[in-house]
Amino acid sequence: MKYLQRISQRLDWWLIAFLVPLVVMSVLTMTSFGGTESASLALRQGIWLIISCIGMVTLSSVKLSFLRQSNVLLILYGLGIALLVGLIFAGSTINGSTSWYSFGAFSFQPSDMVKLLLVLILAKYLARRHVEIKAIKHVFITALYFLIPFLLIFIQPDFGSAAILLAIWLGMILVSGISKKHVLVLVAVAGIIGAGLWVGVFEDYQKNRILSFLNPLADTQGTGYNAYQSTIAVGSGQLWGKGVGYGTQSRLHFLPEYETDFIFAAISEEWGFIGSLIVVLLLLGIIVRILILGSRMNSNFELLFAVGLAVYFLAHAIINIGMNIGLLPVTGVTLPCLSYGGSHLLIEFAGLGVLMSFAKST
Repeated sequence: MKYLQRISQRLDWWLIAFLVPLVVMSVLTMTSFGGTESASLALRQGIWLIISCIGMVTLSSVKLSFLRQSNVLLILYGLGIALLVGLIFAGSTINGSTSWYSFGAFSFQPSDMVKLLLVLILAKYLARRHVEIKAIKHVFITALYFLIPFLLIFIQPDFGSAAILLAIWLGMILVSGISKKHVLVLVAVAGIIGAGLWVGVFEDYQKNRILSFLNPLADTQGTGYNAYQSTIAVGSGQLWGKGVGYGTQSRLHFLPEYETDFIFAAISEEWGFIGSLIVVLLLLGIIVRILILGSRMNSNFELLFAVGLAVYFLAHAIINIGMNIGLLPVTGVTLPCLSYGGSHLLIEFAGLGVLMSFAKST
């Protein structure tokens, strides 16, 4: 009893209150897709949620002081990079992206783990150099930490995960005290390089691919089909939705990847604008709560970790919802706590567990 009480005291119940409705909506929506596949999806999602919750509770209940050690973080970061390199030789290709290790019925996407490791190692680097942080060399050093996994993920190709890494790096350095002028210089250099590639290197067919990627609704019968069906599903839900189990876009398989990339569209169709708004508010609640906990931390490392974790959740939510409503390119980014899959759930709940452990250790 005392052990359970101690665990309960280390959990942040505000975060739990935001998480529970999200995961319930996720499982209920998956049960509504129809057929034995739907029941299997819901069952497997439930199992992954249980495993993820156990991981979160375990991490929150132990002291994680070893994560403050640079050598430990470098080893973990190196492991993450090694796993990304290994995909080149032993990765499985799913939907055109070689992003997975497959072990029979189980698949693992290392890019999810690398996102959290990037948050940790950037938090450590920036926290140790807060006095001299305005020196431009720190922009380039932190950029190196981000660019190595960014390029390895970009060539898979997994543009969504690469964009998340970019968002994490930008978000963390902008709040760390690094000179904004130096960041602008780096962005300008990247822009000039990109413009030079566009004008002098890319062929017409490569330019067309990029343009169709940026504006998928321009070709609704080809590359923009997924985004087009998603916008139909979102709009058809209207205010209150069609009801759980009555979403035709997902049940009739017009909406592709409805359990992962387009789970928001499936929810919008069945739960309507009200359900979509609840999802957005719950996700915002998680992000705000992460930042509140971060503001109470005793060290810059823990504060920066909270900022990076908040950016992680925010970037995932913005990119996923944006592509579901046709405002952003389709990139395969999951919606936190809602999309089907084990890798991203484990990392999301692990990140929250680490945050809770840091918060209770202050």
